[in-house]
Amino acid sequence: MDKELNPHEMPRPDELALLPVRNTVLFPYMTLPLSIGREKSLQVLKEANNGDKLIGIVAQIDGNVDEPGDRDLYRFGTLGRIIKSSEPADGMATILVQGVERFRIEEKLTEDPYLKVRVQYFPEKMAENDEEMELQAKYRNLKNVVTQYIRQSPNIPDEAVYLIERVPTASYLADMVGHYMDMEVKEKQSILEKIDIDQRMEYVTELLTRELDMLELSNKIQNRVKEKIDRHQREVYLREQMKAIQKELGDEGGESEEIEKLRTALEEKKMPEEAHNAAMKELGRMERMHTSSPEYSVIRTYLDWMLDIPWNDSTEDKQDIAEAEKILNEDHYDLEKVKRRILEFLAVRKLKPDMRGPILCLQGPPGVGKTSLGKSVARSLGREFVRLSLGGVRDEAEIRGHRRTYIGSMPGRIVKSLKKAATNNPVFMLDEIDKLGADFRGDPSSALLEVLDPEQNFAFSDHYIDVPIDLSKVLFIATSNTIDTVPPALRDRLEVINIPGYTEHEKLMIAKKYLVPENIEEHGLSDELIEFSDESLLKIINSYTREAGVRNLKREIAGICRRVAKDVAYGKKEKTLVDASLVVEILGAERFYNEVAQRTARAGVATGMAWTPVGGDILFIEATKMKGKGGLTLTGQLGDVMKESARAALSYVHAQAELLGIGEDLFEKEDVHVHVPSGAIPKDGPSAGVTMMTALTSLFLNKPIASDMAMTGEITLRGAVLPVGGIKEKVLAAKRAGLKRILLPKRNEKDLEDISEDHRKGLDFVFVEDMSEVLNVALDLNLH
Repeated sequence: MDKELNPHEMPRPDELALLPVRNTVLFPYMTLPLSIGREKSLQVLKEANNGDKLIGIVAQIDGNVDEPGDRDLYRFGTLGRIIKSSEPADGMATILVQGVERFRIEEKLTEDPYLKVRVQYFPEKMAENDEEMELQAKYRNLKNVVTQYIRQSPNIPDEAVYLIERVPTASYLADMVGHYMDMEVKEKQSILEKIDIDQRMEYVTELLTRELDMLELSNKIQNRVKEKIDRHQREVYLREQMKAIQKELGDEGGESEEIEKLRTALEEKKMPEEAHNAAMKELGRMERMHTSSPEYSVIRTYLDWMLDIPWNDSTEDKQDIAEAEKILNEDHYDLEKVKRRILEFLAVRKLKPDMRGPILCLQGPPGVGKTSLGKSVARSLGREFVRLSLGGVRDEAEIRGHRRTYIGSMPGRIVKSLKKAATNNPVFMLDEIDKLGADFRGDPSSALLEVLDPEQNFAFSDHYIDVPIDLSKVLFIATSNTIDTVPPALRDRLEVINIPGYTEHEKLMIAKKYLVPENIEEHGLSDELIEFSDESLLKIINSYTREAGVRNLKREIAGICRRVAKDVAYGKKEKTLVDASLVVEILGAERFYNEVAQRTARAGVATGMAWTPVGGDILFIEATKMKGKGGLTLTGQLGDVMKESARAALSYVHAQAELLGIGEDLFEKEDVHVHVPSGAIPKDGPSAGVTMMTALTSLFLNKPIASDMAMTGEITLRGAVLPVGGIKEKVLAAKRAGLKRILLPKRNEKDLEDISEDHRKGLDFVFVEDMSEVLNVALDLNLH
């Protein structure tokens, strides 16, 4: 204790300026160095140095808060006296402060220029006579625990024991332990808030006992490791001695025993003849080597891999087609096209067991269930399931393995997955096949050509194994968000099954059947505690997610379940009915809303449809004119093809000005600006030509376009409307946005066959061949 500080004579002002501190707690009688850099804190220091040098030291609840207010601080703190302080340099000052007495904040007085509060002090209470013996006993027990902790801890010198013996009071000892012991701020704060000395000593003793147990366990582990290392060194020495004796006697039976075990295992392993011959040849080389040779361990590892590969170990396929259909329907809603193809495969497999498996590729936006569908296929077949994530793979050796000439070489992912599956006919899920890369280490997609060709993969060659491996019994299922980035040669080997995005109704059914029950179980809830209404799920789907799949929908449902789980943990017993108002209360303000009608309410704005790698989307084409000389400005990070579409659209409108009733002088005295919002996202392609032409015509005629219409199509200067791609994704995006009429090129009419009747329900499709037909429909004109 500092001799200059007499706590009984120190003034205790009722009003204190607070100095918030991070990640530390000041205790009475303890000294603490602090670095001060915040403006308010420097102002507190200045006022204290000019006055009685007394300040209130309070710990922050969250040390990351830079400008803490009243609610960011703990309620208990310590009156501190500044012993030393330095003048601020480079915005920082250093002080040494000594604790005087505990206090509790009773009332906030001011926040500017710094936080000032009214406090209540808690002087240390002396024990009554009948309590003194019990207090002394706890005091001695605490001293004993502290002494044991000091002697067990490798970081505290034993001389600290003498310091403990000189501690004058129980409260001082408890506070000193809290000051010096390495523990979290909330635990230090708990010690500070224990006003009763008896409770404080019990709490500190409990913390120390826990730390002492951890130290004892750590020391036991260290001793055990040391004993193991010593024993290992002794065994190595004795083993080397034994080898030397055996060599002198001409008897090296230890190595012979290992070789014989390997030979027996290789003979019992049912391998193809070529693989067996290669393994026995390597075993012969290993037999002639000394165990200290580096090549010995390389061959041993190779033989272990040869034994681990399931050359002829298969699982028996389930032949019950009805049961397989039931499993697929249980796991996934809709996806009828995919389910039908899988059931066809099972049916053919039942009739012709030696059929070589097709290579299916599930292509669709994120979150529509491609990966989980692979698991369902494996479950319906009764096969093992292995997932290979190919996203970002750039090294060909990841597929084919490394040659054994390299240090640390190993087989590729195909062989590793076979070992993991322990059968030669698992379901391989090649996830994200469209995200394979290529660099100086080779092209992994080229290595997959052999893997994914049923005519070749019966003799797949891994560089490490270096003997043919039969992959013809494996069912490969690839997934991709887009098929366009897959190399043509690899794409030719895939049977692509397109999985479209979900409609609002499908998302609602998936949420009710799968997502809600799954999240209720994952968060420890039950149907007696929470229930989602259809209204609430539709609110989440339309106002808080905008996606082709259901991944974000699942996250939002999980957020609501977490909130309800918290209420239940606090003791809420009654059932929570989640309706639309509760969704808004928990998830906050709506993130998405239907802006089509608002955006297209004025002339010069048209709604188009776009294809993206993660599904379809709608976009707005905005056009405006101003006084000028007939110039054209294009913005919105457009690609070259899209810019050419805009120029072609303007040229067509200019050429048809007389027919459209547009004054010729407008094109000479007005500048036109075409903008596509979401300017941070690059856009390209010819399919916005129809939308741009319609927006320009709407601008010059000052006639708004119908707000419930979306359109797509490429245009020519002679006014023809050409077909475009991605019709399915575009139509689904328009349906999600609430649009009712879809204007498509006539030659895209056949693409509607790929869209189910349920997806087309409620939509009015208009097919056009000429731009005059587009304008007649979109702007209600009468052109011929």
